[in-house]
Amino acid sequence: MQALEGKAAIVTGGARGVAKGVATAFVKAGANVLIVDREEELGRATEAELRALGGEVHFLQIDLAQRAQLAKIVEAAIGHFGKLDILVNAAQASRQLPLAETSDEAMDISFDTGFWPTFVLMREAYPHLVESKGSVINFATGAAFDAIPTQGSYCAAKEAIRAISKVAASEWGVDGVRVNIICPFANSPGVMAWKEWAPDDYNTQISKVALKRIGDCEKDIGSAAVFLASDAAGYITGQTLMVDGGQTKAF
Repeated sequence: MQALEGKAAIVTGGARGVAKGVATAFVKAGANVLIVDREEELGRATEAELRALGGEVHFLQIDLAQRAQLAKIVEAAIGHFGKLDILVNAAQASRQLPLAETSDEAMDISFDTGFWPTFVLMREAYPHLVESKGSVINFATGAAFDAIPTQGSYCAAKEAIRAISKVAASEWGVDGVRVNIICPFANSPGVMAWKEWAPDDYNTQISKVALKRIGDCEKDIGSAAVFLASDAAGYITGQTLMVDGGQTKAF
């Protein structure tokens, strides 16, 4: 039996990058997936691509920064699948600026696309996850541990996500709901853009990777997410898993 056979999942930001890698790995592991993204054309293309793998996949176009719309995501998953087993909060936008040049607007972008959707979707999904004894996988970043220059707003939102994830793990464990965090380092479009924009910072990070390669969105990050969402990880909660090739060894 596949590790996620018959499970129903939401993956935010699922049209591209790390989130698409997670969604792809989930479908291959037997899950039914609702991918959420603001880009209609890209989302429809990903929906068709993942359906071709044999899974039940649906795309929902929503701008995660529109907080009043977020409840529709959980409603859509229940409408399609009749239940919810897995919530993956992977979407995030940010502006890379020196901290002294980071405006309120730039900070709001990070929190409005990352922290707030993560919090609201966790809250909305909670009753359904209690029913399924499900799990949440939230995405944070090793950049916060290394204090990478120009990523202040991004790191702030991601560390806020880690904080509420750990609190949720403490509060929801009694209900059988697990909450874990992945900090990835992978060849996503965002990281590749960062490589072009700040090659020295990128090369510095690559030099710290023990395995001497950048991760693959599906094979490396997606596989780790499948494990955390599966029954094999049934006694793991409140943990931050560094899926970064050994770039960060302690935190």
